[in-house]
Amino acid sequence: MANHTLVRHRAECRGRQTGVGLIEVLIAVLVLSIGFLGMAALQSKALSNNNSAMVRSIGTIASYSIVDAMRVDLTGVRDGDYDGLKVTVPSDWAAPGDCSVATKGSALAKLNQNQWCDDLGSLMGPGTAGEIAANGGGNYTITITFNDERATGGVAGQTMITRAKL
Repeated sequence: MANHTLVRHRAECRGRQTGVGLIEVLIAVLVLSIGFLGMAALQSKALSNNNSAMVRSIGTIASYSIVDAMRVDLTGVRDGDYDGLKVTVPSDWAAPGDCSVATKGSALAKLNQNQWCDDLGSLMGPGTAGEIAANGGGNYTITITFNDERATGGVAGQTMITRAKL
């Protein structure tokens, strides 16, 4: 009789545990899916920050590009062709040649100024602005302002300043 009671007790316990394994699997899947969502968010943020770093590097290259163009055109630099130059890539900029900069100076200076505006547009996007300021004694400050709203901080207008002596 004791054996019969033991068998019935085991059957009752099994009946109460039916579906417990399935709940454990469901909880494990839930924990894993939350982990995967966290990894996806981390990858998205890393990609955004990587893009921001790339745009900053391109801005540095663009500022060095106009400085090198000015070094080639020292006559234009001495004549003041680059002093106070301000370029802004139009918001509807679509392709190189869409920049209409109020250029001044020699043909080479005008070409360099338009090329710089086109470079800013194609590499950094519409709305990017560049400015060259002469500080006297051959010292120049190149300022580039660009949209970086996808970065972690979410600040749209970022400014890079490069100083050069020609």
